[in-house]
Amino acid sequence: MHPAFSVIFLTTLIGAGQGLFLALFSGQLYSAVNLLPAQESSFYITGSVIALGLMIGGLAASFWHLGRPERAWRAASQWRTSWLSREVIILPAVMGLVFIYGLLHFSGWHPNWFGNAIPNQPALIVGVITTLAVFILYIATGMIYASIKFLQEWASVLTVINYTLLGAASGFTLATALAAWQGSGLIGFYGTWAVILTLAGLLSRAASLYRNARIKYKSTVQSAIGMRHNAVVQKSMGMMGGSYNTREYFHGASAAWFKSIKYIFLVLVFPVPLLLLWAGFSTASVPLLATAFVVQYIGLLFERWFFFAQANHPQNLYYQTI
Repeated sequence: MHPAFSVIFLTTLIGAGQGLFLALFSGQLYSAVNLLPAQESSFYITGSVIALGLMIGGLAASFWHLGRPERAWRAASQWRTSWLSREVIILPAVMGLVFIYGLLHFSGWHPNWFGNAIPNQPALIVGVITTLAVFILYIATGMIYASIKFLQEWASVLTVINYTLLGAASGFTLATALAAWQGSGLIGFYGTWAVILTLAGLLSRAASLYRNARIKYKSTVQSAIGMRHNAVVQKSMGMMGGSYNTREYFHGASAAWFKSIKYIFLVLVFPVPLLLLWAGFSTASVPLLATAFVVQYIGLLFERWFFFAQANHPQNLYYQTI
């Protein structure tokens, strides 16, 4: 498939924003039961603003993918059957909930409805609801692609798992840098989870690469043209120039460049951020931890490009590479 940079930025930015919120709320939840030190409201306010900014940036990027942006609202009309419609509905809901979460910390409105043992109860309740919505959004985004059965590289539960783990990993890596910048005592907590999620993402992404390298395609050159002969070989794509089919259903990169992208993202998303996290969170170095997030995010851009480009549309059996 031909990767659209608007969708690449959409999925990576909202994934990191969702992951950052999960990090913020998990820290607050641990501190509510006295497993971690309590943080100032400014920490959660700043984190919520950044998470919301990332999701707004992803949403804005998605509009570049639309031929008629003024009709974007119609995408929500097929919510009963379309995962894209469900994503269109749940993304603004998550953004609104993150805004309310940050606003509750900003307002200082913390009535203790269930006794004094649990602090910041309204924010905790909103946080639980937002966490559920965040995971639903991860599932909806992944299922947009996993539900397309004829694109066999995508049609796997690993697609949803990778979207979730890689988004959460980038969010926790960003939370580690934020904690260092704010002088928070949660650097070790966030850094440890960032490492765990990055390693889990490495395992799931490696599993998907292994699976995709061994796919037995259901469609063949013979089935594409309705002939059973074993020695059918295509010599030409049947036209003098390109067309919509050759532009939109094939990435157009050379075999060498396509292969190199895989190794670029494997290095940038996993080992380099892990090394920077290991060096940074033990010394609370803001530059190192911020670099870990930046490098990992750049790697995710390459990873998402490769994810889209690797999908081999069955029509390419007919419109093959020249």
